[in-house]
Amino acid sequence: MQTVRVFAFAAATLAAATASAWSADAPPGAASCSGCHSATQGVTTPVPRLNGRDAAQIVTAMTEFRTGKRPTTIMDRIAKGFTDDETKAIATWLAAQKD
Repeated sequence: MQTVRVFAFAAATLAAATASAWSADAPPGAASCSGCHSATQGVTTPVPRLNGRDAAQIVTAMTEFRTGKRPTTIMDRIAKGFTDDETKAIATWLAAQKD
């Protein structure tokens, strides 16, 4: 039971730290990325950081998730929730984010 509590606390702390690192000027939908994708370099996670990544790479990945070309556990469902314009806006914003 103690392990479960420690894990839950760690997960909640990671989510809070990551979400707070995303600025208020983010386009609609961008904050949903912060649940899994860390905004800070100091957080170690198997999920890749998106900040500073090339916008075209993000758009391509989202398109591949949406069409089923890229295997995933959850991103296919998330990608289907965004229009092409929303994806481009989020990708452009993420590319501009620096540490």
